[in-house]
Formats: sequence, C-alpha cells, structure tokens
Amino acid sequence: MRALSNALRDQRLHHAYLFTGTRGVGKTTLARILAKALNCENGVSASPCGKCRACTEIEAGRFVDLIELDAASNTQVENMRELLENALYAPTAGRYKVYIIDEAHMLSRNAFNAMLKTLEEPPEHVKFVLATTDQQKVPVTVLSRCLQFNLKQIPPAQIQEQLAKVLLAEGIAAEPPALALIARAAQGSLRDALSLLDQAISHGGGAVELESTRVMLGAVDQTYLHSILRALASGDGAAMIAEADRMAERSLSFEMALQDLGTLVHRLALLQIVPQVAAADDPQAPLLNELAGLFTPEELQLYYQISVQARGEIGLAPDEYAGFTMALLRMLAFAPSKDSPVERASPPAQRRESAASPAANAVSKPAQPVPLPDRPDSQAWGDIVEKFGFMGVARQVAAECEIETWDGEHIELRVAKAQERWLEKGYGDRIKAALKKQFGDALQVTIRVGVPDGSSPAAIAERERARQQAKAVAEIEQDPFVRDLVDNFGARVNEDSIKPIQ
Repeated sequence: MRALSNALRDQRLHHAYLFTGTRGVGKTTLARILAKALNCENGVSASPCGKCRACTEIEAGRFVDLIELDAASNTQVENMRELLENALYAPTAGRYKVYIIDEAHMLSRNAFNAMLKTLEEPPEHVKFVLATTDQQKVPVTVLSRCLQFNLKQIPPAQIQEQLAKVLLAEGIAAEPPALALIARAAQGSLRDALSLLDQAISHGGGAVELESTRVMLGAVDQTYLHSILRALASGDGAAMIAEADRMAERSLSFEMALQDLGTLVHRLALLQIVPQVAAADDPQAPLLNELAGLFTPEELQLYYQISVQARGEIGLAPDEYAGFTMALLRMLAFAPSKDSPVERASPPAQRRESAASPAANAVSKPAQPVPLPDRPDSQAWGDIVEKFGFMGVARQVAAECEIETWDGEHIELRVAKAQERWLEKGYGDRIKAALKKQFGDALQVTIRVGVPDGSSPAAIAERERARQQAKAVAEIEQDPFVRDLVDNFGARVNEDSIKPIQ
C-alpha cells in the first residue's frame, strides 16, 4: 500500500478507489482506515491519529459521514440512487463523505450506470471506496474511473504471527504447530484464520493444541505423506494404499492431503535446486534431505503436477478416497522409469520378473559383489550411473563426476567446485556406499573437487543434446517449405520452439 500512503502524504487524492482481493485479506478494514486518514482532525495523512473524535467514531461505526453499503444485499438501482442523492449534500461532521461499497461486483447493471454518472462528475467532498472479490464483474467504465489496489493473500507465516499476538493478548495458551496448521488452512484469509482459531479454542477446551486442531481441521499428519513418498520411491503400491487406508480410518481430509502432498513435493523440488532454503536449525531438514534424495527432479515435477491436478478434480471423483488413491496410482503408472512402476508394485509381477530374469534383481540388489568393469573410461562410469541404483540428487552428483583413477581396488572421481556443496551434504557418502555395495567393501572410493575436463556423463549427455538440437534446427531450416516461407515471406525460424524427436 505504499502508493496509497504516498498519495495521502502528498495530498494527491482521487475520488474513487477500488480494493480487490480474496475474502478476509482486509479490503473493508483498509477502506475504514482510508476513511480515518481522510477525516482525521489532525489533517489528511497516511497515519491517522486514532484518538480524535473522527477516528474513534469511525472505529466504533458511528461516524455520520462514513456510509457503508453491502452491495450483496442492496443490488437495486433505487438503493444506489438514494445513496447518490445524499452524496450531493456537504459532510456533516467530517472533511469528506466516504462511501464504502462492499462486494461491489454484486450491483446490478442499472446501479452501476447510476453510479457512473456521479463518478464522471464527483463532488469535491465525496470519496468512493469499492471493495470486491471479483473484479471481472465490475464494468470497465467503472474500473477506468477508480484507482485500483490488489490486496494479495496473506502469507501463512504472517497469519500465524498475528494469531499468536491475539492469543497472547487474550492469555490463551497455544502450540505453535497448531497455529501453523490454522494459518495454512486459512489460505491467505486472516478473517478465516480468526474463525478457525475460535473453533480451535472451543475444540481444545480453552487452549489451542496440535492434536485437537488437527482433528478439527481433518488435517493430515505429515508422517503419512512421508511414508507414501518412501513407498512411491520404491514402487511399492501396496504400501501406498495401506497408508491411504490408515488415513481413511482416521477420517482425514483427502483433499487437504493432496494439498499437503503438493506442498511437500514443492519443498523437495526446491531443496534439490536451492539447498540453502533449508535452515540449518530446521528440525525437519534431515528428513527433507532424505526424501529429496529419493527422486529425480523430473519425478518431483511430475508428482507435483499430479497432486495439483487431482486436488482440482477430487470433487468429480466417486468419493475423496477414490480421488486420492487414483492420484497415487497415477504417480506409480507415470513414474519416469524404464520398468513400469505398476508392475514393480505388484507382488505377482515381482515373482514373474524374478523367475524370468534373476539377473535383473542382481543389478539393484546384488547377492554378492561384482568385479569392476575392465574398461576404465567415461562410458563405463556412465553405465554405472545409469544402472546401479543412484537416485535423486545423488544421481545428479554422480553424473557430474569424472574419472581420474580406476583400478581393481580404487576409484578416484573428480567433481567441479559447483558440486562441492552436495558432497558436504552427504551425497558423496551415498555414492561411495552404493559403489561399495555393488563392487565390495574392499573398494576404495575417493571424490575430490577439481577442474572438470568435460568427460562426465552429464557433460557428455549435454553435448549430445546440443548436437541433436542443432541437427533438428538444421533439418527444419533446410526443409523446402520452410525455406520458401523464409525467402519469400520474410518468415523467421524460432529455434526455441524446435525440439528433437527422442
């Protein structure tokens, strides 16, 4: 609201203001503060005193020159005409007559037309403040005559802080995790948060406790989601559905579960790319790092999309349980893996796979150590990265590694300085453990930071992608039809829109 504060400070006043935003973000409250700023006996300013007669009467709702109209209940043109006729008269007690029209989008077309005449030639002593949750329904002719301010949703941390202040003033005990649940459930609306807080106090017998608040909200215990993600990483569909069944037994909200699952997946994806977002003192940091290491960035992007889409469609499902479990099965079915995760999730399929190809199981869980490949080159290392069970961030770090030394007892890998932070977070140890598991505990593995020479699997794959991209662009540019468009019609090939066929 800096622009509004500056306008008040510089006395650049407009005759009509439009406040937009979702419910409970403070549109009407801000309108009343603006009325105080305009009528404060200490003068027009961005900081009304709050103590003079005008400020106290506006606060108490009895200032005669502040007229509030609920458009949802007064939609007819007659109501608007009566209001506008009174606007012609000078203010009785204040500097300006301030008309606050709440839910302005509910006015009829004729009521808007009646208002428009006054907005075109407004009296100097009149200020209009329109508040709406649906700006699209306000006619453009009215919008063009208003200064518009969009009030964004309030962040959960800010809502939680405000709730804590309210409870402190009231002397009511509260557990911070319970307030965090309420703040998240309010979805950016402080008014909704206060309503939920009242319910939580009643439900908790005069205190705001985590468990009672979770029951009241139907909130999902995060441990269920952690177990679901671990089962998803291992392709264990039975374990995923078992967790969903346990959630159903506790009558938890599956719609909220999808929301929380999307939030959790977002945090994991963010942690993979920007690890510093996890505070060192965050008690959940080790757990989140563990979960982030179970998936590739591509998998997390897919699971986030499925969670968000399933939440939007859950009202169309036969019931919430079906909508939630189908989302989990969709994650399994479309997981970016060479083998179908649905097949891996099925015990009969696992038995068939084991009987048909025992060597396949030996790759992921070798019965005994296997010897190192004889060919000590980047291709051999690339094969190891591809086949031997690296996952998530550990797989990315391994793909960035280059071979320095390779013999029957020792592997020395080199990684660029940019990857050092991942080694410090323990992903180097995961790579070492995976190699020892595959090739025997006697194997010595060293990973050091050095200057890359471009021989890592990631660098090789990037060069191949660039080659394929250049080839695809060349083929498009040499196409006779494309050449005709370029030569005769001044067309231009947008290289960013070209993707090679895999």
